Formats: sequence, structure tokens, C-alpha cells
Amino acid sequence: MDNSSFRKYGHKVVDWMADYLEEIEKYPVKSQVNPGDIINQLPSTPPVQGEEFDNLMNDFNKIILPGITHWQHPSFFAYFPANSSKPSVLAEMLTATIAAQCMVWETSPAAAELEELVLNWLRDIIGLPKYFSGVIHDGASMATLTSLLTAREKISQFSINNKGFVDGNKFTVYCSSQTHSSIEKAVKIIGIGRENLRYIDVDEIYSMDTIDLEKRIKDDIQNSKTPLAVVATIGTTGSTAIDPLKKISDICKKYNIWLHVDAALAGSALILKDLQWMIEGIEDVDTFVFNPHKWLFTNFDCTAYFVKDVDSLVNTFGILPEYLKTKTTDVKNYKDWGIQLGRRFRALKLWFVIRTYGIDGLREKIRLHLQLAQKVKNLIEGSNNFELLAPVPLNTLCFRYFDPKHTLDELNSINDKLMQNCNKTGRAYFTHTKLDGKYTIRMVIGQTEVEEKHVISAWNLLNEELNKLLSEK
Repeated sequence: MDNSSFRKYGHKVVDWMADYLEEIEKYPVKSQVNPGDIINQLPSTPPVQGEEFDNLMNDFNKIILPGITHWQHPSFFAYFPANSSKPSVLAEMLTATIAAQCMVWETSPAAAELEELVLNWLRDIIGLPKYFSGVIHDGASMATLTSLLTAREKISQFSINNKGFVDGNKFTVYCSSQTHSSIEKAVKIIGIGRENLRYIDVDEIYSMDTIDLEKRIKDDIQNSKTPLAVVATIGTTGSTAIDPLKKISDICKKYNIWLHVDAALAGSALILKDLQWMIEGIEDVDTFVFNPHKWLFTNFDCTAYFVKDVDSLVNTFGILPEYLKTKTTDVKNYKDWGIQLGRRFRALKLWFVIRTYGIDGLREKIRLHLQLAQKVKNLIEGSNNFELLAPVPLNTLCFRYFDPKHTLDELNSINDKLMQNCNKTGRAYFTHTKLDGKYTIRMVIGQTEVEEKHVISAWNLLNEELNKLLSEK
């Protein structure tokens, strides 16, 4: 493709993107294809000769697009928001065009220094102490893995990186039973093992029970184990429960245990000062992560990871082969701040988003989502057919159809069918979890262009499909 063709088709692609965002509501939210529908329409071998770009776009529209679940649809209420925005998309186009590898300062000084700037902005906006330093990772899972590796090395005086587990593994890690699955994956990867991951009980609102936490720590110490780290969650995946950070941080300080905070979703809400109570106790936290790519209008991937002890982080990951040595000093080489060597210029889209919306604009968007969640909460509480199953501190609603004449198994089956039937309509998309064995429909309100009309439409859909389902019995 020559530059003239690139310019021609680039304009066409941008026009397609603008049309897509303008007309996204004409698509079913959840893809309606069956397994195999996409691959069976495509040749099993690659073309020998190059094809015209028009043919590619035709196949994209005809074959690929029907197999897409539209995460940017304002009636997408499933999983978690992965909200993008127009300034973020434009910045991503620039990033892809520049195609820089942002490993060290010299490989793109602007990338390194802009990353430092926007992470400082975010730190201050969400209320973290100024002694935290930030770096962008691809996801909270990678950030958590980075945190636990740093904790392992710091407590062992960096000997495990050099010698491995010479005396065997005696470390333990603690998280609540509602914590994200990435914690379990991380303890497997860093050599601690699942058997040494302690799932702490939760209370009636699914927050970590700190009495059980301290008891489990004491038990491990008495059994010659070494408590390594606690992972507290601000906004659990299932119900957005908020662990009591101050109590947890006091316990970690008492026993000299590393404390990591996973605020992947809820961290964005901290831009609202009246929600910064969620991080009371942050001064005793070692690392903190949240995802602007979840609820701060910055498309995936963009995770903000903050650390108190930069030296321990760099000592854990820093490696300097000859081909990366430079003469430049007193700069941040972010390759030493995590696992990856190659790094994308992710800071650019975050910079575009913050400057386009401004802090007030970002706050207005998130405030709207919280208000819409409270509106649906009121609808559920006023309904004769539905019940809430968890508090609604943020933008996630956990609820189910309920009638006392049904057994638990019957209720679980009805709610499963109800959710699947709603999703099949293409008018909205919900996903589920289980809380205390109850099949729980989750509705997460956080898409960039969601409005009240979309949540009301989703509520009406739930009631319509429920009435159909009950009339069949």
C-alpha cells in the first residue's frame, strides 16, 4: 500500500469509525452468531497474492462485524465497563502510526516524560499521597503480579531472584473470597503456590472480614510461615464490595506485611472527592492499581500502577544488557518498572482524554453513572418481582427474580433463563455471578454514552422477558 492509497483508505476507515460510533445502537449488543459461524466463512489458507483493501473491508463488514459483541454500546451492562471515547481512539491512531517502542527514555523521550506527567496527574486527582510514583501497565493482573514479585524480593533481600527458593517456600498471601482470580494466578506464577493463598471470609456485604484476616495471619506465623502480602480490593469484581482498607492497613503495619490494593474498576470513581473515603489508610499501602481502561474513557489497554518504594521495584526487575545501555542519566527507564521490555506509548491516549474532558467533565460522566445505578436500585427495591442481593456503593447492581414459592435451584434456573433470554434479544447484555449460592444477575452501568433511557429500556426488557417466562409455567 503506497502513501496515496493509505491516505485514501485512511479517510474511509475514519468515516467508518465515525459512522459506527454514531449508529452503534442499531447492532445487537451481544453477538448473535453461533460457534464456527465466523471461521467457516473464511479460507483455511492465507492468500498467496495480496488483496485489494476494499475486499478486506467488505469481508470485515460482512463476516467479522456480526461476530463482534459491542462493548461500546450504551446498553452493554455486562462484565465491567471497557469504555473508550473519541479522543482516546484518535490518540490510539497516532500511537499506532508512530509505532514507537518505549522501553527506555532514549527510545522516545516524550513517551517516558508524558507517562510520568499523566501518572502524576492521576495520582493527585484520585487522592494518593505524592510520594507514590506511577507507571502504565497493560492490565491490573500484570500490576498485581508485579506487586507480589516486588514483595517477594524485598522480604528476601532480593535473594530469590538470584538463588531461587533455596530453603523452600514458606510465604503466604491473603485476599478475600471475592478477590479477582488474578491473585490466584499470580501466586502460582511467582512460586508461592495456591495452597499458600489464604482466602479470607467476607462479611454480610462481601467485604473482607479483618478479624478472620488477623486470625489467619497469626495461625500462619505460629506454623512457621511468613506472611508475605495482603491484597485488598476496592470494588470487587462480583459485587463491587469495598474492603475496609484502614483496618487492613493497620493489621499489615502491625505484622510488617506488604499491602497491595486492587481498585481496578473503582479507582476511577476516586476522582470524586466524596468517594475518597474508600482509600482511608492509603498512607500504609505499598502498591495501588486501577484501570483507566475500565471506567475512565480510555480504551484498553491502560492500567495505572502506583508504588511507594520505587527502589525495590527497580531492584526486582532491572536488567541492563549491553544493547540497552545509554549515556543518559537521571531519567525514568520504564522497562525496569515491570515485566515487559517492549512498551507501547499508552500515555498519549490518557493525556488526550484528560485534556479533552477536563477533570470536571470526567467527574460529570462518572457522577451520572452513579446516579443511574441508584435509579435502578430504587426500581429493584420497589419491584414485587426482583430483589437486591448486595449493596450498591458504585455502579454495579446485583439482583435476581425472587418468589418464596420457589426453591433455590428453581430460582437459579429461572434467573439463568431470564438473563439468557434478555441477551438473545440483542437489546441489552447482562452477565452473572453467584453470591451465597444465588444466581445473581449483574448490571454494570459505565459505558461512555449511556443515558437514562438506556437503563430504563434495560429494566423494561427484564420485566418483559420475566413476564414471558412466568407465563410459560
